[in-house]
Amino acid sequence: MTLSLNNLTFIIVTFKSEHIIHECIESLPKNSEIILIDNSNNNDMKNDLEKKYNKIRVIVQKNEGMGSANNKGIKLCKTDYAFVINPDVKFYKNTIQALIDFSSKNIDYAVIAPISDNLRYPNYKITSKNVLESADDHLSVDSVDGFAMLINKNKFKDNIYFDENFFLYLENDDLCLRKKKENNNIYIVKKAKINHLGGKSHSNIYETEIEFSRNWHWMWSKFYFNKKHFGYFKALLISLPTMINSILKYFYYLIRFNRYKKKIYKMRFSGLLNSILGRKSWYRPNV
Repeated sequence: MTLSLNNLTFIIVTFKSEHIIHECIESLPKNSEIILIDNSNNNDMKNDLEKKYNKIRVIVQKNEGMGSANNKGIKLCKTDYAFVINPDVKFYKNTIQALIDFSSKNIDYAVIAPISDNLRYPNYKITSKNVLESADDHLSVDSVDGFAMLINKNKFKDNIYFDENFFLYLENDDLCLRKKKENNNIYIVKKAKINHLGGKSHSNIYETEIEFSRNWHWMWSKFYFNKKHFGYFKALLISLPTMINSILKYFYYLIRFNRYKKKIYKMRFSGLLNSILGRKSWYRPNV
């Protein structure tokens, strides 16, 4: 079946997102099917959302990370298409229709995404040496950012979506790279625009601890991603300058008595070291 509102489920993973989730949901087409996985185990938010919106299913759980939570939502949905989005995105009125119109042209794809309206920060990557396909209405890319990616489940016959070893960061790049290796297409749909606030998925009162967590997981995920796709020694070579920089910056901020910056670089070094040693992505924000 082709993409339509009746054959599409929105998957939203939240963590301390009570302040922003309503704006996101209310920007979606009315009566959209929604599966929301809340990683902060907030039953009050679950009751509020299920009372206010008709076709929403909210699952509350302990924080299992983005990859695992998104997989849970995708596997629970009964439609052929799953639209994975972050809670800090807002859709324009014609966003979904533009994606449906693109899909109706019988273009073969595993993943498509709207284009971010923030042109300074493109929500896609092109890393191929060969020139990729470009047209008036779409752009062939190597990967799209995880805050808005529409997945064609028919292209995932093995039922393997996100690698759950990624707790945070690069799970989307890993999925896209795996599908590209299988000769699947990934497109940005130019006529479908989306607004991404960026870094606003959680309340500001948790910002400091979550920033520590971000730095830890970014370094862990970066090494794991490179090791998975390019081999251990190449990943180590790529990471060596970052490791040296983290150590130097740690001692620099130590003598400057900057506790916040010192901990940032301590977290970066710790995340990278744990990944190099083959340990799981174990760090969890203390909120």
